[in-house]
Amino acid sequence: MSEAVRRRGKGQPDDGLFDRELDHLPPEARWREWMHRVEATIFAASEPVGRDTLARIVGKSCSIDLLIDDIREELRGRPYDVVAVAGGWKHLTRPAYADAIRTAVGADERTVDLSQSEVLVLLTIAYFQPITRAELSSFFGKEISRDLIGNLRGFGLIASGPRSPTPGAPYTYVTTKAFLLQFGFDTLRDLPDIEALEDAGLLSKEKLLAGDIMPGFSSDWEEDAGVAGDE
Repeated sequence: MSEAVRRRGKGQPDDGLFDRELDHLPPEARWREWMHRVEATIFAASEPVGRDTLARIVGKSCSIDLLIDDIREELRGRPYDVVAVAGGWKHLTRPAYADAIRTAVGADERTVDLSQSEVLVLLTIAYFQPITRAELSSFFGKEISRDLIGNLRGFGLIASGPRSPTPGAPYTYVTTKAFLLQFGFDTLRDLPDIEALEDAGLLSKEKLLAGDIMPGFSSDWEEDAGVAGDE
């Protein structure tokens, strides 16, 4: 048995045996084969597939973005699509079929059921990260409980960031790749513009920084968020 075969048998493919360039094919057939490779890889993956991964299976001159565009064009009208999310691409069903899927097979196990206060705190972390629990408490004018932070960590939506340069060097919190995937963002740059949220009455940066909560936020904040009451 050759060394190349042994390596392949151990789950270590020999790139030298894989034809990326497909120079023997005419241009149209070559492009079609690259499309099939990329779509098959994305379909088979459980997590978003990044650009570097896809570059391993296509020619050096191939534009991944143009290839994805052509794949998406062929999927137009289908109940699923290839979507840029969490720094890669993933096959996702279209939102219009969510109710049908839930009726047929139940809720997606990845679905996260967040309370209103958890969404509010998560949104604040997303926009102002890295941020400490004390800073979050200052934003809302009430102490944000460790339980609430623990819930968000348990869902995998936030993680510990760098330590703050403030006295005591507390940990900060940042959002994760799972946060991007859960909410369908490719990067944090895809977060809605703060001004647009303000226009919709969903977020007021000034009120947050002043220690006030979101406009119209319900009065059951303390019970929902597990915050400490006023003394």
